[in-house]
Amino acid sequence: MSTIADLVNQFLHDLEFKERASVHTRRAYELDLRQAFLLPEHTGRSIESASSFEDELLQMCREASASWKDLSPASRNRKIACLKSFLGWLYEKRVIERDLATLLVAPKVSRRLPHFISVDEAMALLDSILKKIDLSQSEAERIKGERELALIALLYGGGLRVSEACQLTWKQIDIESGIVRVRGKGGRERQIALPKFSAQAVKRLRKNNGNYIWGESPLSPRVAYEMVRSAGAQAGLLKPLHPHALRHSYATHMLSSGANLRTLQELLGHQSLQATERYTHLTIDHLARTLEKFHPLSEVKTSGANSRKK
Repeated sequence: MSTIADLVNQFLHDLEFKERASVHTRRAYELDLRQAFLLPEHTGRSIESASSFEDELLQMCREASASWKDLSPASRNRKIACLKSFLGWLYEKRVIERDLATLLVAPKVSRRLPHFISVDEAMALLDSILKKIDLSQSEAERIKGERELALIALLYGGGLRVSEACQLTWKQIDIESGIVRVRGKGGRERQIALPKFSAQAVKRLRKNNGNYIWGESPLSPRVAYEMVRSAGAQAGLLKPLHPHALRHSYATHMLSSGANLRTLQELLGHQSLQATERYTHLTIDHLARTLEKFHPLSEVKTSGANSRKK
């Protein structure tokens, strides 16, 4: 007779091997499910009757949700989404007869527009790194600059996630055509075309020995974050720069330049168009701020057309 622990393990197995979830996703789901179902008082419970088991499951979910009340809405939402996914799997496997996932309510999370840099800031960032490479006093400094340039060229020039850039191998890249085969979330593969500048920046790393473009092993995401932060600071950007801001900038600038939303979805590797659509809101917000800043009527007070802001 299956216990809750057995079911959790089966779900995690399917998540990893059938859904091709990343190691990070599996680890996060395992932690959330342990907090909800695998407390000492829960682990020995077995399935005796469908109705009583469903009631127990729902009660444990609600208790777990209540225990997460002090977390941020986004974190609590993520954890509840994990519970919903597990309950949905139980329903799909006919372990339970009711779709209990519909009975869990997640807190509303305000939709924040992603941080992005302007085109001028992006050009200033790349120019700063190129100058550092040209003025480097040692081989180590030059190699460091070339790695920074390649990383930022992939994130901003190709819209890669930092995890995708860190794991990139030479087998995935055709330098001459600039085509890169990227394996993204859920093991989904997509092809992207790098701008000539980005392809040339990656080509500089050819001297590295190893299967990965960074050498014998992948680039650590922690190191990648620090490389981007440091490059942004040296370029004099006003806000701290992080890898995902470069991916957001790629998407924003592509859309602003007339890229089709469906094409952008493919380039970013989004499973749903909804994830890509947030960039339309971002672009409209940017247009509104530009209009407010530059249009003559933005100077006119509503109390009278002839009075101007001082």
